[in-house]
Amino acid sequence: MIHIKSEEEVQCMKESAMLVSKTLTEVAKILKPGMTTVYLNELCKTFVYDHKATTSFYQYRGFPFHICASVNDVVVHGFPNNEGLKNGDILSIDLGVVLNGWHGDHAYTFIIGEAPSEVIQLVRVTKESLFKGIEKAITGNRVGDIAYAIQDHTEKKYGYGVVRELVGHGLGKQMHEDPQVPNYGRRGNGAKLKTNMVLAIEPMINLGEKEVFTDDDGWTVRTRDGKPSVHFEHDVCIKKDKALILSDYSIIEEAEKQNPELNTSYMLRSN
Repeated sequence: MIHIKSEEEVQCMKESAMLVSKTLTEVAKILKPGMTTVYLNELCKTFVYDHKATTSFYQYRGFPFHICASVNDVVVHGFPNNEGLKNGDILSIDLGVVLNGWHGDHAYTFIIGEAPSEVIQLVRVTKESLFKGIEKAITGNRVGDIAYAIQDHTEKKYGYGVVRELVGHGLGKQMHEDPQVPNYGRRGNGAKLKTNMVLAIEPMINLGEKEVFTDDDGWTVRTRDGKPSVHFEHDVCIKKDKALILSDYSIIEEAEKQNPELNTSYMLRSN
C-alpha cells in the first residue's frame, strides 16, 4: 500500500532525513586511511542517539550494526569491521534513523585518497544518475520514468552494471514501504507518482557486470566480478513541478572539501 503524506508529515520526514545528512557530515569530517568502519559505526550511533533518535538498521531482521559500511566491491549491506581503510578505497555509508516516529534513510559514497580515474568516474556518474532519477520524480510520472533515467545515464551511456536484485523504496513510518523503485526499467511503467509520496531513490551501480552475490553472513552483497560498486541515496518527496529533496548532500560535500584525506575531484554538482 502506498502512503501519501500530509505537509506536516513531510516536514517531520525532512527532519529525519536531515539527521542522516548531518551524521554523514560527521563522517566526512574525520574519514581517513587507517580508520575502521567499526569506529564509524559507533560514531554514527552516538551522534544519532545524542539527537534523541534511534538507528533504523540495528537488529532490523537481525542486522547487527547501526550502519551499512560497504567498501570497494561491496554493493550494499556491508558489515563494519576492524580492518583499517586504505588509500584508494571507496566507502559507501548507508544510514537510517527514526526521529519522532518517522524514518530517514540515505547513503553516500566517499573516495579515500587517490583512486583510479575509472573509479572516480564511476562515483561521479552514479551520483549524476541519482539526480537524473530525481528530475523524473514529479506528480503524474511513473516509477519507470525514474528507473529509466538512472539506467540510461549509467548503463546505456557508460556501460556500467545496474544492479537488479536491490531497489529503492517508499519511506515513512516504516523503513520500507511501497512502491519499490528499481534503477532499471521502461518509461511509463510502474506505479503512478502522486504528490507527497516519499521515496528513497538509490542507484547501485557496478564498474563491471551487473551480477552480484551475497556472502555467507546473509547480508553483504558483492559484485560477482570483484569490481567496485557505488551507492548513493536521497530521500525525495514527489511534487508537481520539481521533487523536494528531503536530505542534503551540500553539507556532506562541504565537509569533504575541508578534509584533505578525501578525494573530491569527482564533484560536479551539489544538492
